[in-house]
Amino acid sequence: MAIVMDGNGRWARKRMMPRFLGHTQGVDAVLKIVRACAERGIDYLTLFAFSSENWKRPQEEVSGLMELVIVAVSKYLRTLTEDGVRIRIVGDRSRLSDKLRAAWDEAENLTRDNRRITLSVAFNYGGRWDIVQACRRAMLDGVAPEALDEATLSRYLALSYAPDPDLFIRTGGEIRVSNFLLWQTAYAELYFTECLWPEFGEAELDAALADFARRDRRFGMVKDAPAPAPAEPLESA
Repeated sequence: MAIVMDGNGRWARKRMMPRFLGHTQGVDAVLKIVRACAERGIDYLTLFAFSSENWKRPQEEVSGLMELVIVAVSKYLRTLTEDGVRIRIVGDRSRLSDKLRAAWDEAENLTRDNRRITLSVAFNYGGRWDIVQACRRAMLDGVAPEALDEATLSRYLALSYAPDPDLFIRTGGEIRVSNFLLWQTAYAELYFTECLWPEFGEAELDAALADFARRDRRFGMVKDAPAPAPAEPLESA
């Protein structure tokens, strides 16, 4: 499952609060949803926390988000570890501060042996960036053009360790994927909800899962298509 966690700022604005408080509430929602997914047997969950385009937001908000991540890791890391959550970070870390990179390293190292659910946090991530960096890495490894197929390129993507998501959820009412997991969501079922992320809880998650269960997934094929008739033998001249 993959989720675009949208609506933190609007949640705060509706309550006449600073946008930053919406992001704080959003972090609390993350813990609830990670636990709920684990309880429902979901093995892999990817959350879009900070896109490569989010740097365009006001500097005060960006700086606040960076500090919030560090605080959140300190606040919730032990709880997530005890819950059997493995944390993995995907995205370009080159632009992040040493302090933030250290927090991510700590989260990954402390949870690397957990197997109940893998939580991938997409931070400073973009789907186009992911495909470009995968191509560059393949080229550096000497992969020949004729050898570059879908399976080969997939091994160089940021989430090469995880299966492609079956369900893509976006909260907040916007109906777009916003450069998130462009390659991996090729056959994902898309689910959009008006619910703002801080209000997204178990009931909303179950509604998304129920909707997913009703989908008719064909992956480009025709469901229950009759088998082709055997070819007629050629008549001898």
